[in-house]
Amino acid sequence: MITFGGGFHGRTFMTMALTGKVAPYKIGFGPFPGSVYHAVYPNAAHGITTADAMKSLERIFKADIAADQVAAIVLEPIQGEGGFNVAPPEFMQALRALCDTHGILLIADEVQTGFARTGKLFAMQHYDVKPDLMTMAKSLAGGFPLSGVVGRAEVMDAPAPGGLGGTYAGNPLAVAAAHAVLDVIEEEQLCQRAERLGSHLKEVLNQARQSCPAIADVRGQGSMVAVEFNDPQTGEPSAEITRQIQQQAQENGLLLLSCGVYGNVIRFLYPLTIPDAQFTKALDILARVLKG
Repeated sequence: MITFGGGFHGRTFMTMALTGKVAPYKIGFGPFPGSVYHAVYPNAAHGITTADAMKSLERIFKADIAADQVAAIVLEPIQGEGGFNVAPPEFMQALRALCDTHGILLIADEVQTGFARTGKLFAMQHYDVKPDLMTMAKSLAGGFPLSGVVGRAEVMDAPAPGGLGGTYAGNPLAVAAAHAVLDVIEEEQLCQRAERLGSHLKEVLNQARQSCPAIADVRGQGSMVAVEFNDPQTGEPSAEITRQIQQQAQENGLLLLSCGVYGNVIRFLYPLTIPDAQFTKALDILARVLKG
């Protein structure tokens, strides 16, 4: 299997092997399953292009494993823990073509991006590219424990009867919650709301760049938005500046979550049902903190 640097896919031994970030997830664990290889993920803020990413895949095919021996390529359309790095459309299309050429399954991990977060029900809908399999969880049941895998019928029907299962699979309460979530997404037009809230947030962050030279990048899709901080003197990623901003925000009543391979990115994952007044208050605090 091939995944990407900066990706996050879980905390079991297999999914930790797929994950492309050491701290804090892999520290103290191992050895991990073999035959998992990590390619480069595009990142415009760090000068990594689609061509760079595709070349890294070709190198894996030359140095580690033949393309026809790869079962699947797994990726997040927008990396979560990696820093909310948004896959360029041309990268996703190139991956689809590569997988079709070599008979490789393309698996989209939509655990964090799914269910209106990016302005569409699933992030893959932004690309006009269909994965062979797609994983989902988190927002799927509005906080209740539920996850799922969907995909092409010929792939989903491949396991023999009884080949897949679990003691706690299909919990009826969680399934009922998932039905309610889908109803609310449609009734309250949460895809459109995600776009509006995210646009407002990015506007605040981009305005803050004028007075906060540590802001190196503002990026995202819909309400999946992040801001990256570098040391203004060196241009290097600064986890320390990020921690200071988190601390100042917390002292003013706003909790912020960091991410990124270097710990220098703040990501925003507010509920799409957040009241307008609460969202505005949060943005006011954020603007004051970034202004310094």
